[in-house]
Amino acid sequence: MILVDANVLIDLLWRDPAWFSWSSAQLAEAANSGPIGINAIIYAEISVPFASEADLDEILSAAGLLRLELPYQAGFLAGKAFQLYRKRGGTRTSPLPDFYIAAHAAVIGATLLTRDPSRHQSYFPSVPVIAP
Repeated sequence: MILVDANVLIDLLWRDPAWFSWSSAQLAEAANSGPIGINAIIYAEISVPFASEADLDEILSAAGLLRLELPYQAGFLAGKAFQLYRKRGGTRTSPLPDFYIAAHAAVIGATLLTRDPSRHQSYFPSVPVIAP
């Protein structure tokens, strides 16, 4: 299973000139290697420009992305990562979406496809990452 981070999907949806080619190639390769999916947090991050859920769901279905439930165990791990983040001097006052996403990958034993691996790797070093 490969969990696809929002930044990769945003690159494709907006045809980002700097990242479209890389994100497109990586998503295609991931889809060819097995199941790919997103969770509700990723769904929320990419939903902003869509007029309706149906419009977004059509795109996701065409891409072969599965909707994965976010396990409570991932919420706990995200909270522990946030606690470490605060101890390291982080200033945010609530857990970051990246923590939930990486924790989800950790709990289900998934690889994370992202183009921003730093926070994921810093707090979840056991999660395999596909990144530039």
